[in-house]
Amino acid sequence: MIVSQDNITAIIPQRHPFVMIDQLITCDEICSSTTFHIKADNVLVDDGELSEAGITENIAQTAAAGFGCITQQNKKPIAVGYIAAIKNLEIFALPKVGETIETNVAITDQVFDVTIISGSVKCNGKLLASCEMKIYIKE
Repeated sequence: MIVSQDNITAIIPQRHPFVMIDQLITCDEICSSTTFHIKADNVLVDDGELSEAGITENIAQTAAAGFGCITQQNKKPIAVGYIAAIKNLEIFALPKVGETIETNVAITDQVFDVTIISGSVKCNGKLLASCEMKIYIKE
């Protein structure tokens, strides 16, 4: 299921100006992928690059979009999630204004209300960042 920029806020709890994904390009029970075009007026752009906080939020929102898509397909309300922990965050480079990043998230484990995901961000095929996140889902 592809969700466009016009409809992305139907599956994530974030609102403008804090939306860090443009479209959901793939989604299933385990994996989700998004794209995000970096614009100069983005609140997390600093000195012409998406900041580390922007990259981290992009990974979290990719996970949220995947959860939201599956939740919506199951005809349930969209749940709010919170980053509970970030582990092994590595940022190799920051994307520049005008570039489009692709983010992939895979669920690696589920413990009660906490989902553990592995995320990676690429630009033009080059790995920019990766991490593991624990996300608490408030039902």
